[in-house]
Amino acid sequence: MKILFSYPPLDRSKGYPTIGQNRQFQYFSEPTFIYPVVPALAATMLRNAGHEVLWNDCIAEGMERPGYLDLIRREKPDMIVLESKTPVIKEYWEYIRIIKEEFSHGPHCPLTVLVGDHVTALPEESLKNSNVDFIITGGDYDFILRGLCAHASGGPLSATELRRAAAAEPGVWYRENDEIKNTGPFTLNHDLNEAPFIDRELTKWRLYAYENGNYRRTPGTYIMSGRDCWWGKCSFCSWTQLYPRFRVRSVENVLDEIGSLVRDLRIREIMDDTGTFPRGDWLNNFCRGMGERGYARDIGFDCNFRFGSAGREEYRMMQRSGFRFLLFGLESANQETLDRLKKNITVEEIISSCRTARHAGLYPHVTIMFGYPWESYAQARRTFELGRYLLRNGYASSMQATIIIPYPGTALYTECLENGWLRTTDWEDFDMRKPVMKIPFPEEELLKLVRGLYTVAFDPLFLGRRIASIRNWDDLKFVFRAGRKVIGHLRDFTRSGKR
Repeated sequence: MKILFSYPPLDRSKGYPTIGQNRQFQYFSEPTFIYPVVPALAATMLRNAGHEVLWNDCIAEGMERPGYLDLIRREKPDMIVLESKTPVIKEYWEYIRIIKEEFSHGPHCPLTVLVGDHVTALPEESLKNSNVDFIITGGDYDFILRGLCAHASGGPLSATELRRAAAAEPGVWYRENDEIKNTGPFTLNHDLNEAPFIDRELTKWRLYAYENGNYRRTPGTYIMSGRDCWWGKCSFCSWTQLYPRFRVRSVENVLDEIGSLVRDLRIREIMDDTGTFPRGDWLNNFCRGMGERGYARDIGFDCNFRFGSAGREEYRMMQRSGFRFLLFGLESANQETLDRLKKNITVEEIISSCRTARHAGLYPHVTIMFGYPWESYAQARRTFELGRYLLRNGYASSMQATIIIPYPGTALYTECLENGWLRTTDWEDFDMRKPVMKIPFPEEELLKLVRGLYTVAFDPLFLGRRIASIRNWDDLKFVFRAGRKVIGHLRDFTRSGKR
């Protein structure tokens, strides 16, 4: 089969949409391209299985709709795989309609497959609102796609043949005689160590190697040591439904992949996008391996981490092993909110973890959210003050402030339905540019809080510390990139959401 993995051109009036491997969808005024690890693994698996695979990211490549349709017309793929998110799902339905209308009368009308967190939560919705052929639910769609297409060794399969093949793969939704059917709940019983290392050339890794605010040194890329979070209970996270059970690759397997990236691609920074990086013995063995293999000298290593899951000695060990950038989910400075979100942390742990990690030579990045329906303005202001305190005192090196969005499939979304908190059910509004939940104070005050945290970057104390951190050309370029991102975020949270 010829299979096209595609991110189609989307409405750019709001900025650059972040789709691949981003748990919290957002539009950015400044280009930000996140390497989509699981789709890239799926493409690699199918290429290794003997299929002809094409990679097309219209957002990162700057391709508009005419060029996209020309690509489909020229390449004549048998199947198009599309990873979507809640705020753009309607645009995907429209593209599927266009593709079916454009090519249905010819010999090469491609089958379409939707994957991702939104369709996992609401698979029937997309089957009712579009002509999509298949929906693969759950996070292991790379393995499931390989299983489906294994039946196509002799050439392209029809939709009927693929439906027959789907019977052996749980988690697949489709239509048969206008009736919506599925093969049962998805499972997470695949061995992650059996997945190949990603074919980075096939998946055009350079598109994502430079325009990313997390990288201090470029080129950079992403990996995933596990799927997805060993805590896995946060009520707002859309990926708890994709990966309700945490699995991790072996330390040796991950180190081997890092070695290939350093040796073959000269990668200088790696972001591990596991929801929360493994801890305990796994972390100890990983750090030891990074040192023994010499990778700590070659790269900066970034990852998602949890407050309270490491102490002073562990942070020092991580710093010696090449770790640089740790992303922490702060979310709120109010204990009531942290408890309602099932974060299992305290405000005191937030402060002490940031301080300890920074003193160990690491660079904490905190994510902060506003717009909880149960929080007053005074409580939201408390979160603002905590974020400002951490940044001005150098305990956090950077942050991302956003508006909390209750994505379908999450416990928070269910809570919204039960309490009548939703202001809108139009998915296009679920893009973090304005609150979609009712809040007890004016929306403009909420946006001022978000913008206000980004203006801390221009605070003399913070700015002086950032300038003092410059040691080489890479540092200088990083500071300028970070400045552009901050200015872009200020534009992202204007009142109207338009520029």
